[in-house]
Amino acid sequence: MISKVVPKLPYINKFATLQFYVQQLGFTLRSDYGEYLILDSPAAELHFFAYPNLVPSKSDFMIYLRVQKGIEELYLKLQKAGIAIHPHGQLETKSWRQREFAVTDPNGTLLTFGQAI
Repeated sequence: MISKVVPKLPYINKFATLQFYVQQLGFTLRSDYGEYLILDSPAAELHFFAYPNLVPSKSDFMIYLRVQKGIEELYLKLQKAGIAIHPHGQLETKSWRQREFAVTDPNGTLLTFGQAI
């Protein structure tokens, strides 16, 4: 039986990926195996693999990250840090009773953050 889902995402530049996920989003680097990284937070685990030929503008990778509270604060924090909000990802209330916004990581992965309302 499945006990947990862990996204496995590509990275182009290890330093840029770590800076984004650790410094901006608060993940912790748990393991660095050269071309394979494992990051975690109290509620999430992400794995990354080297993919130097990835073209960020052509990436189809995306993940949804649930936020228990403080989505407005997170939205403002990321904006202040210079992280661009996705053109179609402004903070808004969706018909499925979520407050959501989206950004793109340095590798072109779409990250949608959502908080139940």
